[in-house]
Amino acid sequence: MILVSSCLLGQLVRYKGDGCAQELLTAPEVRKHLVPICPECAGGLPTPRPPAEIQGTGGGSGVWQGTAKVINNIGQDVTEAYCAGAQEALQITRTQPITAAILKERSPSCGTHAIYDGSFTGCKLAGQGVAAAALAQAGIPLYSEEELTAELINHLLDQDKPSTQK
Repeated sequence: MILVSSCLLGQLVRYKGDGCAQELLTAPEVRKHLVPICPECAGGLPTPRPPAEIQGTGGGSGVWQGTAKVINNIGQDVTEAYCAGAQEALQITRTQPITAAILKERSPSCGTHAIYDGSFTGCKLAGQGVAAAALAQAGIPLYSEEELTAELINHLLDQDKPSTQK
């Protein structure tokens, strides 16, 4: 099974209340291998919600190490909700045979290679979101929607076949 950010399946869970469906993930033969999660919603945040960014050092890993926090654009510390949502994502990997995760790039939860820099100015930096960092630490291979190709999807589905045929 492949863990996937719910918004990438078109679910209206992003901070501004929309989704961003990725065509490669919506085919029925692919969809049956996907386990959707929005860590932000799983952590108790509403939709829509104020945008949030990681502030401090270390990105998502820094949040776990205590050197960074997740702050929304009205100044509220929402770190606890982001950590709770990441824990929910990790729980799924413990209860289902997750072989990889496809996550929303630049999200403070799901960013796999890049996140915003915490200034709310649109500047990006290399790093992972809170849930992505936790999943990576747990050994789950991470991909962003920007890496999706038919070849990658087929590769991930091939990896998933043994676990679904048990």
